Amino acid sequence: MFEKVRDIIVETLSCEADAVTMEATLADDLGADSLDAVELNMALEDNLGVSIPDEQLAEMKTVGDIVTYLEANA
Repeated sequence: MFEKVRDIIVETLSCEADAVTMEATLADDLGADSLDAVELNMALEDNLGVSIPDEQLAEMKTVGDIVTYLEANA
């Protein structure tokens, strides 16, 4: 799951794959703002077929948070 999420993040946020780790924070480490978060959510939904509620997305601070949520809810 991590590899799929990493690839989507790299494509959506235009960041380096090496920067995307389980501990990487979306805002501080990867430079995502609120608009980027919405685009990332849409990309995850399109590519993985899972819907992440906005209030849940707002609580996700790291790549690991996203992967953990997807593994539990996919």
